[in-house]
Amino acid sequence: MEQWTSLVLLSVALGLDAFSVSLGMGLQRVRLKHAFSAGIVVGGAHVVMPGLGMLLGDWLSDSASQWTTLGGGILLFGLGSYTVFASLSEKQSTGYTLAGAGIWLFALSVSIDSFPVGFSLGLRDSEFWISVLSFGFFSMVLTWTGFVVGRRAGALLGTYSELLGGSILCALGLYTIF
Repeated sequence: MEQWTSLVLLSVALGLDAFSVSLGMGLQRVRLKHAFSAGIVVGGAHVVMPGLGMLLGDWLSDSASQWTTLGGGILLFGLGSYTVFASLSEKQSTGYTLAGAGIWLFALSVSIDSFPVGFSLGLRDSEFWISVLSFGFFSMVLTWTGFVVGRRAGALLGTYSELLGGSILCALGLYTIF
């Protein structure tokens, strides 16, 4: 049960980045059909990126099993710390378009941080398909939610969602280390 809780929290933490970006984009009144396709592409990217990380981490864990848990925990904590500090710093708004290459750039930009998370899970020999499908599902749903909420809410919530996601990653990293 504890493993499922950690996986769901990690999935939500990774998806909150997509939520915060889609929330800001939703404020610009993105068409719902573009938001729908963006959610699917983001969910797919959140399957591929951590999947590649898990495969690499699993391959490396066979040769470095003594340090794998510590390394994975440090990666999660480092990524969470970066997310927390980035959410508190001043940001320039990037103009995205959800047509053509813009949708792929959006998906890559919000899923790139899931690669080291997948890597750390691969070091711990986690369940591959359950993990990546959970990441993809929660990211897709949170992206859709961000677009819908963004149409109705202010920009303040976006900063707090990144802060929450980074805090969850830090907590999971510390849990893994200790």
